[in-house]
Amino acid sequence: MNDNPLLALKTLGQHVWLDNLSRTLLQDGTLQRLLSADGTDGVTPNPAIFQKALADSSWYREDLERLRGSSLDAEGRYESLVITDIQAACDLLRPACVSSLGATGYVSLEVSPALAHDMAGTIAAAQRLRQAVARDNLLIKVPATSAGVRAFEQLTAAGIRVNVTLIFSLRHYEAVAQAYVRGARRWVHCGGDPQQLRSVASVFLSRVDTLVDQRLDALGVAPALKGKSGVALARCCYHRYLEIFHGPAFATLTRAGIRPQTPLWASTGSKNPAYSDVLYVEALIGAETINTLPDATLAAFRDHGRATASLMTGMDEAQAHIEALAKQGIDLAEVGETLQIDGLRLFAEAYQKSCSAVG
Repeated sequence: MNDNPLLALKTLGQHVWLDNLSRTLLQDGTLQRLLSADGTDGVTPNPAIFQKALADSSWYREDLERLRGSSLDAEGRYESLVITDIQAACDLLRPACVSSLGATGYVSLEVSPALAHDMAGTIAAAQRLRQAVARDNLLIKVPATSAGVRAFEQLTAAGIRVNVTLIFSLRHYEAVAQAYVRGARRWVHCGGDPQQLRSVASVFLSRVDTLVDQRLDALGVAPALKGKSGVALARCCYHRYLEIFHGPAFATLTRAGIRPQTPLWASTGSKNPAYSDVLYVEALIGAETINTLPDATLAAFRDHGRATASLMTGMDEAQAHIEALAKQGIDLAEVGETLQIDGLRLFAEAYQKSCSAVG
């Protein structure tokens, strides 16, 4: 009998993806072991993760020396290194993608954060990166900015698989989900293969608690409201997911064979040591979802996590929590805008540092 709770998540309808990627993970067999032993079946790196990988791993030295003598600019050199890793990860995940008929087994690659407010630039970059990687199980990461959401709709209408990232509020999630519905309709209307479409909506959680907790502390509010906002946001997004993708608005597309856009819980490593290190895993286990875990959180859940269907419980409490925050003057929609701006800044800084490091 296998008592690994990570494997139990799949029986409850939730997939686990790894929120990390480096050449070391690929070369030393760690990623393959995570796929085989833990049932991990996706990878979601970002610019900050790649910055750390380039700084820490010795496996890039030979390529770095070769690229510094090339005619590529700094961004081109960075992409050359990253795409090699993405392709290798895609190849490892391909069996999972094939066996699941395209439901899982994906690796994500982000467009440059500098394009976050450039719809046309995002579309062009997504198309270019898709062609450069040349793997069917690639998800192009696009941010949930206003321009990013418009680009996402266009990309979906063109049959390109997308991971919409930096979703920090129910307002962000609503815009992304509706853009997917519109783009999917256009894809089907133009005769596109329904099975080609695949998308996930990455809802960031721990950062929400960090900022809300700071504001509660500044207000001198009793700690009963702290550490609950991220889970409340996820549950509200999941409730809306069920309404949209299992409701009449999506029914025609379901009959046509279009998959729903899957909610993905991101930023799931607890940033407050006072909170459980599996807070954003145990509370959010439910069917038709993905949880992408950093290494430490994955190891913690493997060690002492409890796999029980929990996502559908506490929906009323989630709404009550949001209303209680509003009474304190904390608007989660405004919190989401603040966090998205900050998230874009952090990713842009990491992206630029990586480009500088290989330049």
